[in-house]
Amino acid sequence: MKKEPLHITNGGVLTSYLNELKIEGEKLTWQEILCEGPTQEVIHTEDFIALRSEFLSNFYNVELDLNKVEFALGQLSNPDRYSEIILWFEYDLFCHINLLGVINLLQQKKINLPLYLVCSGRIKGEKNLKGLSELNASQLFNHYKNKIKLQKEDIELATTIWGIYCGKDHNLFKPFIIKPSSFKYLNSCLKAHLERFPNSKTGLNVLETNVLSLIKENHIKSKNHLLGYALNYQGYYGFGDMQILRIIDKLSIFFTEGKDELTLNRLGHEALLGQRNFSKELANNMKYGGVSVSDFHFSKEQNQLVKIVSHGD
Repeated sequence: MKKEPLHITNGGVLTSYLNELKIEGEKLTWQEILCEGPTQEVIHTEDFIALRSEFLSNFYNVELDLNKVEFALGQLSNPDRYSEIILWFEYDLFCHINLLGVINLLQQKKINLPLYLVCSGRIKGEKNLKGLSELNASQLFNHYKNKIKLQKEDIELATTIWGIYCGKDHNLFKPFIIKPSSFKYLNSCLKAHLERFPNSKTGLNVLETNVLSLIKENHIKSKNHLLGYALNYQGYYGFGDMQILRIIDKLSIFFTEGKDELTLNRLGHEALLGQRNFSKELANNMKYGGVSVSDFHFSKEQNQLVKIVSHGD
């Protein structure tokens, strides 16, 4: 029997696009959001699935479809039928954390097939970074043709970064922010990751500050209008509707909803001016991998995470 490629994609939209373009090979759709919530280094375990299921239910009221999880993981149970594996992931943090998780899963399953990466971002002649599903057919085929073969050192790097993400000290990412690799956008994603911890002065992270700035600088008519702006102007995060809406709802103490406009209130202006720290008001109980957000601030001056010392310590 002829072996065929296995394509692991970053979502259902891209999977459908690859099928529409008749790109040969079996498709596995990876639909996790590992950039948020607790993670463990070893991925395909009952404990890991239970951990993720609890997080998705508590934070997003989403029930993990265990049948889909088992079907996807089952596609990796017989790797001998594949000739190679192609990973289709984008330039942003959302995709990169998922990418690291997938590479580690393949290593944990001892799948040693040739591994390739198709990653979109900067496109010649285009001003903005582009996702894979946003490329036209010619651009997508060109990316596929020029896919990057991941070498042993690339896989070791992915394993190291995943281990740090699942660990307790995310300042260990700092040396990798300036380290060149086959993962063209990894440096920017790691920098963006550190900056999504609360700022030591304001208690808001970069994304939250950006949302308030969008309200201040634009005529925003509604939360839905704000969602569109925030999705378009989020840089290297790559968050979806569900994640951005959660941020907007958290920030509702900083703005007022009028009949046809959102406006910053006094707290919103204070936050943007850095006049006080709003960590207590925001009460962020999110986890990123192995780290609780409430335990750290990001210091812009020191360019690193700083442990918050409570009176109980």
